[in-house]
Amino acid sequence: MIPFQDFPGPRRHVPWMTWGLILVNLLVFLYELSLGDRADELIFAYGVVPAALLHGVPQTALVRAHLAFQTPEPVYFTLITSQFLHAGWLHIGGNMLFLYVFGDNVEDRLGHFPYLCFYLLCGIVAGLAQAVAFPDSTVPSIGASGAIAGVLAAYLVLFPVAGVRTVIFIFFFFTIVTLPAIVLIGLWFLLQLFDGVASLAQVQQGMGGVAYLAHVGGFLTGLIITLILRPWLKPPATISYPSYPYHPYSRENDYRRWW
Repeated sequence: MIPFQDFPGPRRHVPWMTWGLILVNLLVFLYELSLGDRADELIFAYGVVPAALLHGVPQTALVRAHLAFQTPEPVYFTLITSQFLHAGWLHIGGNMLFLYVFGDNVEDRLGHFPYLCFYLLCGIVAGLAQAVAFPDSTVPSIGASGAIAGVLAAYLVLFPVAGVRTVIFIFFFFTIVTLPAIVLIGLWFLLQLFDGVASLAQVQQGMGGVAYLAHVGGFLTGLIITLILRPWLKPPATISYPSYPYHPYSRENDYRRWW
């Protein structure tokens, strides 16, 4: 399932923090591409390496070979730097698409700076969850997926019935449907939870692959924080600035309808 547009209702502000995060991630990824073969050294130095993180030792100090990049000290800073590194075009493309679709209205309800803190905190807990699950792994964990999972959880709490236009692939065929957020995000989380539990019994997770438990950790963090803060958050906007997209079948003056 690939979401590409949502209809949550009006928003008050331009989501410059969400757009800024997307821009920073893209710029860092372009820098990775410019490094060529040395990109692996950057990822190893600034990604989360569980075996190094849990011992408080920079991972670059564990190897004797000369590396072009050194792990920031203390090593715990990698819980933040890892969030801005990606392994390929599909990795960053999928993450930034989800952030673009779901991040703007969450930012509108939380406020710009609290949203940034929320985003980074979810990513930090996601990195810790993956490290605790595979404490002996020397494979760096990277990507914004854990932080974005927290954003999805916040969206689920704040806009549960918002319509989300989604491409659904069935083998070689695809269709476009509008699903309520609670269905789309709920199914996404259940898949992450199922694969995360299954990964605990697989050696391959310690050798690389999708960090499902990081997604679960980030999502649960975002869910708990949003449920706690919801009584103090700004109410939904009644007038939008700038204009927001309407579902093609909704009445123009009724922003609550998604069907």
